[in-house]
Amino acid sequence: MDELWMKSAKFLIVDDQEYNISLLERILSRAGYTNLFTTTDATQLETLYRANQPDIILLDLHMPVMDGLSALQHLRKWKQEGEYLPVLVLTADVTPEARTRVLHEGANDFITKPFDRMEVVLRIQNFLKTRYYHLKLQEQNYNLEQRVRERTKEIERAKNEILNVLGRTAEYRDDETGQHTQRVGDMAGRLATDLGLSAEEAALIRRAAPLHDIGKIGISDSILLKPGRFLPEEFEKMKLHTEIGASILEGSQFPVLQLAKSIALSHHEKWNGTGYPNGLSGEDIPLAGRIVAIADFYDALTHERPYKRAWTQEEAIAEIKLQSGVHFDPKVVEAFLRVIESSSEDEREREGVQL
Repeated sequence: MDELWMKSAKFLIVDDQEYNISLLERILSRAGYTNLFTTTDATQLETLYRANQPDIILLDLHMPVMDGLSALQHLRKWKQEGEYLPVLVLTADVTPEARTRVLHEGANDFITKPFDRMEVVLRIQNFLKTRYYHLKLQEQNYNLEQRVRERTKEIERAKNEILNVLGRTAEYRDDETGQHTQRVGDMAGRLATDLGLSAEEAALIRRAAPLHDIGKIGISDSILLKPGRFLPEEFEKMKLHTEIGASILEGSQFPVLQLAKSIALSHHEKWNGTGYPNGLSGEDIPLAGRIVAIADFYDALTHERPYKRAWTQEEAIAEIKLQSGVHFDPKVVEAFLRVIESSSEDEREREGVQL
């Protein structure tokens, strides 16, 4: 028990009789308590309460304008949820009815008038000890919650780093910068937002999309890095990366990896049903797969690879427009065009600021 805290505890005394306040001040001062805030006007209770945040309140029951029962009702509204703030009612009314009403309104105990010095001090000591231990418990709970929050953030950061590493693992063989996966994730998240998905859903797609080509780790370099067009049998082997990726991500209980599996399997399906591996069409293709299909296609076209030159943005946009309703979901194409236009406007504004 912290005796220093006990002696520095803050008291709020409300009694319309100056004599009673003076008597309590003498009793408490002799017991070593010095932080005493008093008033004979109960209407000042809220001002004193908020200004001083007392550790204990001594409250007269029978007062003009606002009596002790009304004051207790107000105190219940002002106290924080879960706060333990002892309130001792000062009264000469010892009838069972009065005691029941006061306890019902939230008082913790009574101090009977005329005051007995030893009784006053002992009762207050007991309630202050409870207040002290309650505050310490709150502090410990807060510190524990802080540690849990910090640990949760660390785990989340670690999980995101693992996802990024996994995404880069597959891309490193034909994109040594590893930026393709991140660009696809960023674009997919922006498309999801434009299409009206919730912030949580868009964030999930943004995090899952970089794993879309993780199955490429199962494709030989002779195919993956081949310049020029694939032979039919080579293309059939290349197409297996969708199923390999889904197999790698199979069985996870984490929503982000479950979504990543769906994306890995479906991002090469086409709106008209001519894609792979399952020949899905239209809205039978998962929405996340339809979103990543455009993000992946656009980024692949506009960046150089060992087997192709980089297309200009204008060429890539023209091709995506041409593939609307064929390769791509028309609604996702519309969202893509809005996102691209918004990005161009932002870029123009930044250039204007630099100039």
